[in-house]
Amino acid sequence: MFFKLSEEHEMIRKMVRDFAKNEVAPTAAARDEEERFDRGIFTQMADLGLTGIPWPEQYGGIGSDYLAYCIAVEELSRICASTGVTLSAHTSLAGWPIYTFGTEEQKQKYLKPMATGEKIGAYGLTEPSAGSDAGGMRTLAVKDGEDYILNGSKIFITNGGEADIYVVFARIDPNEKRTSAFIIEKDMPGFSVGKKEKKLGIRSSPTTEIIFEDCRVPKENLLGNEGEGFKVAMMTLDGGRNGIAAQAVGIAQGALDAAVAYAKERQQFGKPIISQQGIAFKLADMATSIEAARLLTYQAAWLESQGLPYGKESAMSKLYAGDTAMKVTTEAVQVFGGYGYTKDYPVERFMRDAKITQIYEGTQEIQRLVISRYLAK
Repeated sequence: MFFKLSEEHEMIRKMVRDFAKNEVAPTAAARDEEERFDRGIFTQMADLGLTGIPWPEQYGGIGSDYLAYCIAVEELSRICASTGVTLSAHTSLAGWPIYTFGTEEQKQKYLKPMATGEKIGAYGLTEPSAGSDAGGMRTLAVKDGEDYILNGSKIFITNGGEADIYVVFARIDPNEKRTSAFIIEKDMPGFSVGKKEKKLGIRSSPTTEIIFEDCRVPKENLLGNEGEGFKVAMMTLDGGRNGIAAQAVGIAQGALDAAVAYAKERQQFGKPIISQQGIAFKLADMATSIEAARLLTYQAAWLESQGLPYGKESAMSKLYAGDTAMKVTTEAVQVFGGYGYTKDYPVERFMRDAKITQIYEGTQEIQRLVISRYLAK
């Protein structure tokens, strides 16, 4: 096996790393504190081609692959996890199902402006009574002539309120669990944005409720075949987990970067604390876990890029990377000691941001269920 990224992947890494350092980092702490989304940063990402990394040029993308996309999410999250998840939800959760299941007309109308960054995408699956049990959703889509009438609500929508295009799932029969997927535009009558969540972490990434009150959706906005919504949702989450694994790796790497830099400067007992075995070994364990998480993530992204099965691998990468992010960021705070518990340093933000990677796009418990089912086959 040849463990070396292509020249294209290395160029994308350098470009995103420079962008994150120069354009994202200066306002990351302030945006977190103020819970403020910056559309200008998204526009800058679009100018660099980041909002359409894996999509063909005919749909406004740059024609690269999912590994390049995961590298971009990782490098953004290394500085600001909120920016990383903005790109992840936009690409994996909103763009991927339209690219995979959409008609040519839908791709031109919706995927293309998303790929160019003219519009932001979001994904609506979770409901108050349907989290890990996606089959328990209550949002209903009733056929009315040539249209569908949607009623219900979704919660925890990443990019909610800022997104222009939403991929949403609804039951098509109140007495059955069959669902369909729909493309919703923010200006459709009957669609509105509800409560904005106040969160522990990823605070400059908006998370909201979205509401449907007799929202009329043209039949042309049905995504895939009627009744195939569950299939669309689950396949989308497989790829989405690659993006969250990449986010987790980036968060962990950012925390390690900060911890190493601090350990080189902080003097105790007459020498830098990186020379103290208790700290040095801690940093070594952190670095090893991150590298293992990165390799799992890159493997899953490579498999997806090659058109090979990757469901088990994406669950493994998300599971391990999420746990690694939480462990590494907690240890990074410990390396800083009391200073790590203050907002003067970024590790407390990294620790707050890390927790969500163990929850969204399938909890760690769900990932273990997915992996065990593959093992049982």
